[in-house]
Formats: sequence, C-alpha cells, structure tokens
Amino acid sequence: MSFLRTPDSCFAGLPGWPYAAQYTQPLGAAGPRMAYIDEGPRDAAVTALCLHGNPSWGYLYRQMIPVFTAAGLRVVAPDLIGFGQSDKPADESWHGFELHRQSLLNFVELLDSQRVMLVCQDWGGIFGLTLPMAAPARYTRLLVMNTTLATGTLTDGFRQWRDYSNSQPDLAVGKLLRRGRPDMNGAEAAAYDAPFPDASYKAALRAFPNLVPDGGDAPGAALSREAADFWQQRWTGDSFMAIGEQDPVLAGAPMQALQQTIRGCPPPWRVPEGGHFLPEWGAPVARAALQHFGLAPP
Repeated sequence: MSFLRTPDSCFAGLPGWPYAAQYTQPLGAAGPRMAYIDEGPRDAAVTALCLHGNPSWGYLYRQMIPVFTAAGLRVVAPDLIGFGQSDKPADESWHGFELHRQSLLNFVELLDSQRVMLVCQDWGGIFGLTLPMAAPARYTRLLVMNTTLATGTLTDGFRQWRDYSNSQPDLAVGKLLRRGRPDMNGAEAAAYDAPFPDASYKAALRAFPNLVPDGGDAPGAALSREAADFWQQRWTGDSFMAIGEQDPVLAGAPMQALQQTIRGCPPPWRVPEGGHFLPEWGAPVARAALQHFGLAPP
C-alpha cells in the first residue's frame, strides 16, 4: 500500500490556523503518519479531544480551539488518516471502520490523554462515540454535535448524501463547506481544499460514505450498538449536545435519538442558523459548553 503526503506548502498561511502539526504513527512504524495539533498546557485539568469528520480536517475546529485554550484546556485535534495533514492511502480499499477506530484508540494511548472532553462531529462521533467504552476512566465530558451512532440503520437523508458523494470522485470540498455556510470567505473555503492537490489524494472522501454500516452485520454496526449500551448504562460523565438545525441529514430524529441514548444528556443547545458542520459556528457553542461544564473563564 502506498501513501500520499500533501506538501507542507499547501498548508502555509491558512486563515485562522497558526498551529504547527505534530506527527505520530498510531498503526505502527509501517503505517501511515497521523497529523495532530496539541495546544495549551500539557498538565491541563481537561484535554479537549476534537475529532472531525468527512470531508473536513482539524481546521474545522479553528473557531473553538481559542475558546478552549483561553479557558486553560489542552486541545488535541488529530486529522483522520486520509485527511488534512495526515498521510493519504492511495487505495480506497485501505479504509475500514475498525481500522480507523483502532488508529484513534492507539492515538489516545500514545498521548496518554487523561480527563478527556470528547468533542465530536460527523465521523468524529461515528468513530469517537465508540472510544470511551474501551477506556472509560480517560473520559469525563462529552461535547457532541451533528453526528450519530452507526448501528446499521440508514436514514433517507444519508442515502441521498451517499448517492451524491458516489457521483463525485473529485469532490469539491471547499465548495461543499461553503454551501453549508455561505458567509465563509474564499480563503477559508480554500483551506478545506488544501489537503487534496488533486483527486488522487481523495480516496478517503470516496470511501467514507460507503463505510457507514448499512445493516446489522456490517463492519462497525456491532461496535456502535455496544457503544450505545455504554452511553445508556455505563456513562457517568457530563454531556453537552449542540445541534445545527439546518443540517438536512442529522438535525432531527437522529440527534433526538442520540440525546436519549446518552445517559444524563440535557436537552440540546440549538443553533438555528447552524448547518451540518456545526463547529463552523463553534465559538458560541464552545462557550456554552464550557459554561455548562463549569470550565468557563472567570
């Protein structure tokens, strides 16, 4: 298997992104390199683990990171393999639900992250919500936005997205993000295109819509059902849910079902103008979550 590596020059001078990437290989020395940023004090009382989805990367959290660090949190934001500044497998068949989950489990262990506030959206939640059950003592808080547990049942909205994605082998990422947030400027939209100099770098974008479990026996479905049991019965941390109400796929019943699944999760904080990529409206969401968790600066 060969891995592509986006030139560092593609990430120079991105608006709102002054952070230097660090790298690790969570799947071993022969595996792809995973990029991440690590900001704030290493001995912080809380670590915000920010997990993005498809087709974004850590840049999605640029509105939230300064709010978290100003409150004294450590912020760790990895790029999933195939995205952002991480290596990109050239073959779509490399990608798999359990492999990506394992890369994140190993990443958390390599950093020995403790007192984690899991912050997740889209695939960041599809994978991320399966992590705490493997190491419950590491996780104390959850900030969850526009995502789901992929237990094997697909909504009509997701099927429409999957069909559209499958018709776009060279998905225009910046254009897609800008469609969801029309006031995004051109330089920000271009930052979402930066990881992908051409279509050969987009194997993950083509693979991910087809990785969502579409039946009870599909890879990842059993793990997701196990995770649902964990959140219903074993979760003892504090939770905060925010919903971008303009999301055509997840804003309604899926998020309501997730809120009911997470033990002790209060009613969601709603962002009427927010879309699927809710961290784009992330500064007020981050402040509201910190207030809820008692972590807001004095």
